[in-house]
Amino acid sequence: MSQKLSSESIHAVDPSTLTPAMRQYQQYKLQYPDAILFFRMGDFYECFYEDARTVARVLGVALTARQKGENPIPMAGVPYHALDSYLHRMIAAGFKVAICEQMEDPKTAKGLIKREVTRLVTPGTLTEENMLDAREESFIAAIVVTNEKAEDKKQRTESPLAAIAWCELSTGKFRTFTGTFAACLDELNRLRPRELIYAETADHHVPEYAAQLRDMLRTALTSRPAWQLDSHHAVQTLKQHYGVSTFAGFGYDEEKDFALRPAGAIVAYLHETQKTSLEHLQPPRTFERQKHLVIDPISLRSLEVLRTLRSNTAEGSLVHAIDRTQTPMGARLLRNWLCYPLKDRAEIVRRQDAIAQLVENDQLLNQVRAALSDCSDVERIAARVCVRRVSPRDLCALARSLDTLAACAAMVATATTQDHWRDLVELAQQAHDIAGVVRDAVCDEPPSHLRDGGVIRDGYNAELDRLRALSRDSRTFLAEYQSKLIEQTKISTLKVGYNKVFGFYIEVTNANSAKIPAEFVRKQTVKNAERYITPELKQYESDILTAQERSLALEQELYEQLRTSLADQVDVLQRLAAAAAALDVFCGLAHLARTRRYCRPEITDDRALVIADGRHPVVEQTLGEKFVPNDSAFNDGQATLHLITGPNMAGKSTYIRQVALLVLMAQAGSFIPAKSAAIGLVDRIFTRVGASDDLAGGQSTFMVEMTETANILHHATEESLVILDEIGRGTSTLDGLALAWAIAEFLADTSKCRTLFATHYHELTELADTSTAVANYNVLVREWEESVVFMHRIAPGSADRSYGVQVARLAGVPRSVITRARALMSQLAVHVNKAGRVRAAATNVTPQLGMFDSKTEQALSQLRALDMNRMSPMQAWEALKMLQGLLEEKRV
Repeated sequence: MSQKLSSESIHAVDPSTLTPAMRQYQQYKLQYPDAILFFRMGDFYECFYEDARTVARVLGVALTARQKGENPIPMAGVPYHALDSYLHRMIAAGFKVAICEQMEDPKTAKGLIKREVTRLVTPGTLTEENMLDAREESFIAAIVVTNEKAEDKKQRTESPLAAIAWCELSTGKFRTFTGTFAACLDELNRLRPRELIYAETADHHVPEYAAQLRDMLRTALTSRPAWQLDSHHAVQTLKQHYGVSTFAGFGYDEEKDFALRPAGAIVAYLHETQKTSLEHLQPPRTFERQKHLVIDPISLRSLEVLRTLRSNTAEGSLVHAIDRTQTPMGARLLRNWLCYPLKDRAEIVRRQDAIAQLVENDQLLNQVRAALSDCSDVERIAARVCVRRVSPRDLCALARSLDTLAACAAMVATATTQDHWRDLVELAQQAHDIAGVVRDAVCDEPPSHLRDGGVIRDGYNAELDRLRALSRDSRTFLAEYQSKLIEQTKISTLKVGYNKVFGFYIEVTNANSAKIPAEFVRKQTVKNAERYITPELKQYESDILTAQERSLALEQELYEQLRTSLADQVDVLQRLAAAAAALDVFCGLAHLARTRRYCRPEITDDRALVIADGRHPVVEQTLGEKFVPNDSAFNDGQATLHLITGPNMAGKSTYIRQVALLVLMAQAGSFIPAKSAAIGLVDRIFTRVGASDDLAGGQSTFMVEMTETANILHHATEESLVILDEIGRGTSTLDGLALAWAIAEFLADTSKCRTLFATHYHELTELADTSTAVANYNVLVREWEESVVFMHRIAPGSADRSYGVQVARLAGVPRSVITRARALMSQLAVHVNKAGRVRAAATNVTPQLGMFDSKTEQALSQLRALDMNRMSPMQAWEALKMLQGLLEEKRV
């Protein structure tokens, strides 16, 4: 071989030129070409060739060479005891890692050490605590797009039918969903899976839909052979894993349900990558979208439910503001409730009842929250038990947490109603029993890894105690054995000793040779004495020399027995974790309600949306007492579109988002920041706020705005809540005004959904004169000299100015610019008459008309004849277009 180091590849290497170990490496690397292979060699995981260069670059470790000489092999490695931290960094950098372990002890192995790939680590299959965000879910998903079409009745278009499945390996949750591709995309956007499985094409190219999902979700794509997502193979995989002969018992039709195809692909992939049992993997359940208030991904981002728009961090988001949970399980469940609010009034009321009970019992609330603060992540520990990655400290945390949950069950058992935590109360004794099993086996403060030994408690196993005693207390044994032999033989000078060459021995002087028992076997002759060995001492010698090794092996065996017994209880552990998470969320929301003065909203079946003194749950915590509460009033039979005018910075955007967030919180079952509220169930929340370009997709700000608005107009129903902020501002004033007018009319008269429409187009306030479905509201402002004072109070009526120049001055725009703007405003002479209609007058410079300019005179004559007081904005626009055309003809 004459390839240089920079271009050498494992795929181009002739196996005959490699050592046995490197041929073994090549064998496994060819099996996992898309992964970085961590190859265990002694105390290190080594990587070679291109993998070595990648690891050296990503992890910052030294790049060395193996077989130095004419054809050196690039090599880089990491210590085996620090594997987790390096794995985390590799996965975060977007790589998959195959772990190839030594399967036998190098000391006893004959020839080449046997190795196997024991795990393929990918972004969607993480279970280790230090690789996951404890307060967020981490999903792997799969998608199948079929050739069948489904009609979107609202848009009168056809969309491919698709099915998705998603699973969280770290907890065992497993769900499926079938719908149009657009609906599946909607759910994937909300789930944000870390890894997405799809069927590879015949030419091995990434399908257009998979590329679209990768770019939109920024997720790792994993292609699988198409036959793994075939219906027959997928169903057989699921049946084999769950040990059933039919999947009908789980609510699926094996012949017709597309969702089983991605579900089967996920199970097959998890078995292939984890190479272990997956007892904690729950049977897949169909996600019923119709039971939940739908918040599309755009609205989820716009309302900053999980992350802020500006910094894309949790701090400043809704979940950050209201999360008072004490456990990771509770935090994840709260996020889920906020992403999937309910439409079932009875279930919402049930959640409210649980919170109310805790709000009314301050002592119980404080006791339970204090106890939960000592509870670890039972849900993910249970998963690590099943995938054989549970650490000794995990088990101690599990035992402590189960005791905590048993104590919590005793506390809530005294509450008036136990429906909300029945599972926890019923499983309390089992929690206590499982904790006892762990405590009996594992010492109070074990090492972090089983490989270090010292995990199993003294007294748990007699043989382990004997081996430990041998390895740490040989002097005591030898002294006791010597005393025993002296008493038996009556040889007072007998000695039991040890040296490195001959091992253990019994030394007897020649003067006492006649007293030597028959079981003594001569071992060595020394001056004036003989040295002997007995079967008992020989056995002890064998025991003590291997005691530590045998002790560690036995400890690992006992640990595996304990792990297996806990895996058999995974259903109980998962039910306990779910009950604990719900209790934690209830306590967190109750604590929030007490400390922030939240009220219990009344959930109604009509279209009312009446909120008294509502407050923004995030902004209020920032401003404190300075925050100004506001009312909202959508009463049945009254206006469904509230048109809100007023200057920027006055609070329009905060107000409309506030209403949406309070509805979201209410249907999640939470109390809300308000004096009182009556909220009619909402089926979807739509928002169109903010402005951003989609440069990668070739879309301008205005195109993005219109695309999002089109989605709202097509899908909003009478039960929807729509939030619109400054529609039409991305184009010319006239175009924007016309579009905003038409959109408002459509929402008010056709969709008839509850709509909050914030705008600077004051002309739109005329809609209230012609439609009872529209009501005008404005943000109160007070003028003081050249400044404005924002009252942040929403009141009935319309605003007649936007105070843009004043706001610009407050923002720090240079004074010269402000002065010039004021002068231009006077020159443009924009006047607002009493009816709220805009009239533009000529400025200082008026062009002189030609004496014989008939076209100009004709245009002026028609302009004078226009009755502006009786014209709508659209009619005025059409008239202006006609006059402009007339003048253009003259110019030609």
